Amino acid sequence: MTSRRAFLGVAAAAPLLTATPARAGTIRRTAASGADVPAGPADFAGLRAKAAELITGGDLDPRDPAFAAPLARLDATASAYRTSMNLAPGRTHLWPDLPLTGVSGDIATSHQRLRALATAWASRGSALYADETLAAQIIGGLDFLYERAYNEGKRETGNWWHWEIGAPRALMDTCVLMHDAVDAGRRAAWIRAVDRFCPNPDRRTNLTNFAETGANRADKALIVALRGIVGESSDKIALARDGLSDRRDAGKHTLFGYVTSGDGYYADGSFVQHDVVAYTGSYGVVLLQSVSAILGLLGGSAWQVDDPAVRVVLDAVERTYAPWIHDGLMMDSVRGRAVSRQFNRDHDAGRDTVDAILRLAAGAGEPSAARFRELAKGWIARGRFLEGADVAATARAVAVLADDAVAAAPRPSGHHVFADMDRVVHRRPGWSYAISLSSKRIALYECGNGENYRAWYQGDGATYLYLDAGHYSDGYWPTVDSHRLTGTTVDTRPRDPAVSSGGTGTFRPKNAWAGGATADGYGVAALDLMAVGTTLTARKTWVCLDDAVVCLGAGITSADGRVIETVVENRRTSAPLTTGDGWAHLEGVAGYVFPSGHRPRSLTERRTDTWRSINDGASTQGTDATVTCDYTTLWLDHGISPSGADYAWVLLPGATPDRTRDFDRAEILANTATVQAVRAHGRSAGGGELFAATFWGAGEAGGVSASAPCAVLVRRAAGRTTLAVSDPGRTVAAVTLVLPHPAHALVRADDTVSVTTGERPFVTVDLAGSRGRSHTAVLAVGKKG
Repeated sequence: MTSRRAFLGVAAAAPLLTATPARAGTIRRTAASGADVPAGPADFAGLRAKAAELITGGDLDPRDPAFAAPLARLDATASAYRTSMNLAPGRTHLWPDLPLTGVSGDIATSHQRLRALATAWASRGSALYADETLAAQIIGGLDFLYERAYNEGKRETGNWWHWEIGAPRALMDTCVLMHDAVDAGRRAAWIRAVDRFCPNPDRRTNLTNFAETGANRADKALIVALRGIVGESSDKIALARDGLSDRRDAGKHTLFGYVTSGDGYYADGSFVQHDVVAYTGSYGVVLLQSVSAILGLLGGSAWQVDDPAVRVVLDAVERTYAPWIHDGLMMDSVRGRAVSRQFNRDHDAGRDTVDAILRLAAGAGEPSAARFRELAKGWIARGRFLEGADVAATARAVAVLADDAVAAAPRPSGHHVFADMDRVVHRRPGWSYAISLSSKRIALYECGNGENYRAWYQGDGATYLYLDAGHYSDGYWPTVDSHRLTGTTVDTRPRDPAVSSGGTGTFRPKNAWAGGATADGYGVAALDLMAVGTTLTARKTWVCLDDAVVCLGAGITSADGRVIETVVENRRTSAPLTTGDGWAHLEGVAGYVFPSGHRPRSLTERRTDTWRSINDGASTQGTDATVTCDYTTLWLDHGISPSGADYAWVLLPGATPDRTRDFDRAEILANTATVQAVRAHGRSAGGGELFAATFWGAGEAGGVSASAPCAVLVRRAAGRTTLAVSDPGRTVAAVTLVLPHPAHALVRADDTVSVTTGERPFVTVDLAGSRGRSHTAVLAVGKKG
């Protein structure tokens, strides 16, 4: 083994590729004279060092036991790639499973494997650190890919992402890591390939009238920044920085703003990509990773991001991401087709998110930086972050865990309605509960590029109960009965794997109503189910309490001659199931109370399948190794072609059999296709009384009347009444509510809410243009003051 400096002689002896080095240019750093100061070698060298540290963790102590596992993983991966790498003269590929015979993913994945080798070569403590022979093999591999597969003369075929993001990002990372071991001619040639396929962050290269948005824009901005750093081009670094704010198109596609349609951050905390897919936990994570990397790289330099609207990304940590992180994992409800990726599961996505938040903290300023570290410390301490973290992420995690000045944030409580992406999540210290809805605005599911073949019901009211760290991660998606996702009401027709003709496909139902209302950390959510491809319709409501979720269904109708089912539970467990008169209990999971006398059917089974069966994508495919899991399923059978059937049950997460059998703190006031309403009290409502309803039309329940369709939540506690109202269907201009309890003072209210106090308060809410958000008011029984 020799040093990287000694290797310079080896690199210089290799044949050079003819090129003209990029011009450094100037940077907007004003000298005392008022003139711009030229960028010098030291400026770019400093940026390269920062970029390399992001990948390797920098000058860490490899003897620290904390790095033993990540270094071992790095060595194992790199050694496997090195052993299987084709080094024969006249080779036509670098790896036998990536034959470069027309599959664009082979090009990107080949570059990514070379990056993995370069990371080992550049990482202190790796068995391959500064290995001279390995460096020559990596450079030879890059030469081969440039000459044969990826250069400025090539034309895109297959998936554009592999050409414009996957390959150039890996190539620029490798150039950063091996900069001093690669001659200028090679770097310039490889840069020409990047300039061909990712010349700027603003446009799709093969569709120059198509503006990049969201995560794709962020990814391209990072690639262009790295290209500028490697090629010492001030203009390129400035182009990358300005791409974040979309200065080319006057901010139309800025990443530092809120959108009202299409891709990006929404003011309510939603994140959408591919125009109609809830993607906080996949594309949203990618965006955060790239933006945090750019902010960290350019912070303190002459190219520092100076757009004051960057606050949008800082606010997104708690507004957009934190509600979906359960003990360090990213909930699958917002991961789209990524749930089918064997090598990017919920813990991996969560780790990437938390690591990006730590990187963001480094340049966020106070008080954001302190809060980000508190959140990250809590997630890392409670989760599986360190089980799969690379060396650099481990370094950042170990640092925050060891910092006694940082207090770990506890598990949260709250209820979040993300109206702009049809998602709801309910958080309590001991459990989390997510509800995936869909509408004519937001896709039922996405598949394509060989991914997510059995996604049929992922947005039909599928629910996710998080009690432990492994349920949805450890083999769930390839083995679960995808016809019976928990929470869904389904037609029992056989289904073929979902496919799309080229690229990705999104599938939207016709219903308008999807969403709910929230106040005081409680919530009601509802879905007007109009199942795609069948005549099945149903009206579904969930009421989320402190220790329970009340699940209601009504108006369940189908004319297709098949059995219709509603799935109460489909849990990856072999734990005992106990049933009684009107209740069931699944050990270690939950209790289930059936107040209207419905008796669920049950099935215990062992299921075996492979990850490849749900994902054979070019760069994300799973393996053929079999996965076996035990499942317990509970469901309600509505019969063949039901007309107006209903259901009701109460989910009690973590409850004991005794608590399940004795539960009586929620009363179902109505469960029809016109109104579904629940009253809860005591422990379930935080010591107060809570009324929650979905008014599908004008109606009355529990003494509360509504003049038009709306979702309503009313909570009474400590002499005050808190009211929340929304229009999940986005069709109502205004609604008037009459409450059954006296209120003689208005404490506060949104400017869209008008209140007439008295023995029967009247509340009028202006819902026009409110995009399904909750409008709130707080009333008091006594006179104000």
